Amino acid sequence: MKITVIGTGYVGLVTGTCFADSGNDVICVDIDQAKIDRLNRGEIPIYEPGLAEMVQHNRAAERLTFTTDMFAAIKPAEIIFLAVGTPQSDTGAADLSALWSVVDGIAAYLRKDAIVVTKSTVPVGTNAILDQRLREQTGRDCDVASNPEFLKEGSAIEDFMKPDRVVVGVRRPEVGEVLHQLYKPFLRTEKPFLAMSPESAEMTKYVANALLSTKISFINEMANLCERMGGDINDVRRGIGHDSRIGFAFLFPGVGYGGSCFPKDVRALVQMANEHGVTPQMLQAVDEVNDRQKRVMIDKIETHFDGKLRGKTIAIWGLAFKPRTDDIREAPALVLIDWLLEQGAKVHVHDPEAMDNVRAQYGEKLTYCAKPMKALEGADALAIMTEWGDYQRPEFKAMFQQMRSPVVFDGRNLYEPWTMERLGFVYHSIGRPAVG
Repeated sequence: MKITVIGTGYVGLVTGTCFADSGNDVICVDIDQAKIDRLNRGEIPIYEPGLAEMVQHNRAAERLTFTTDMFAAIKPAEIIFLAVGTPQSDTGAADLSALWSVVDGIAAYLRKDAIVVTKSTVPVGTNAILDQRLREQTGRDCDVASNPEFLKEGSAIEDFMKPDRVVVGVRRPEVGEVLHQLYKPFLRTEKPFLAMSPESAEMTKYVANALLSTKISFINEMANLCERMGGDINDVRRGIGHDSRIGFAFLFPGVGYGGSCFPKDVRALVQMANEHGVTPQMLQAVDEVNDRQKRVMIDKIETHFDGKLRGKTIAIWGLAFKPRTDDIREAPALVLIDWLLEQGAKVHVHDPEAMDNVRAQYGEKLTYCAKPMKALEGADALAIMTEWGDYQRPEFKAMFQQMRSPVVFDGRNLYEPWTMERLGFVYHSIGRPAVG
């Protein structure tokens, strides 16, 4: 099939590359000439394991091209995927201005049999508005479908190539069948292709992210309660996770969720509920708990140092909102960094992938360290904010020797309290008793 993907951000680039890898001819379009130039030089603007190699392979096979020429990209396309950004606006709702700009720009170039598919996360009802907008501009009925993405940063290639399910929202069965044929190479293990109304498909994306966010906020709130009542959240997590009705996924306590999806989508769903006269009490609580959880590490550090952080050196391991990505959007580490700088502390940071993005935001306010151990030199404490594999099994004796004082605030529960106590560390984690 001849496919065009508009937008070469995280979703668009992964989508276009994976479709090309299954034998389709794919054109990826973006208005950012510098980004397109980088892609045509083989440079990938985001970090996603396996993506660079797949882009290179499909460019060499001439199945994947990048351009800013909208006319050349749209005219031959049988299916056009819209993968532009829909960031959070000041009200919490999704900002669709980029989407509408694209829709208005492609209308004149569409083939009569083309299918336009929204891949971007959009409010419920957007498909219907898009359909009406294209009808007004083309003077004919156009096929408009919804196809929400469920990609996890850090494993997006695997998620796309081996999905749990594919969800599409269509108004004609024939459109659903075309999309089914497109996705068949990825559904060979009998994973379901779920066709439904566009409104249901749009809602499915928000509900999925809201439920996963709820699990995270719930376990974090229970972790805070465990600390007050003498329990160990890791034991509790095991105690509930073996219940088949509950499971273990997304039940790891920590310092809150971040990224480009969960915070934005929960708030957008809150906004949609309010607009339709429904009070979203649970969703509001999920968001509020997460905001508070991002300050849990601050509270622990402030208590330990009696609020006297000026002149102290704090090392931070992990800046991205999760491992296997360089994405720092709404990352809990940034909340901690902002507070430490306000307190007059010196901050040493390390992250395997996200340091360039952090440097672009903070400049020389921080000390950037090429290796985790380098960040510990002369540190009065270490805060672990992202569970990268680099931090899972450090040389504890070397850590002890590098630090001015052996204090560890483990926001991801990477280590066992009894181990840290035996080695002489003062150790604070999430939902477990402090030691040392």
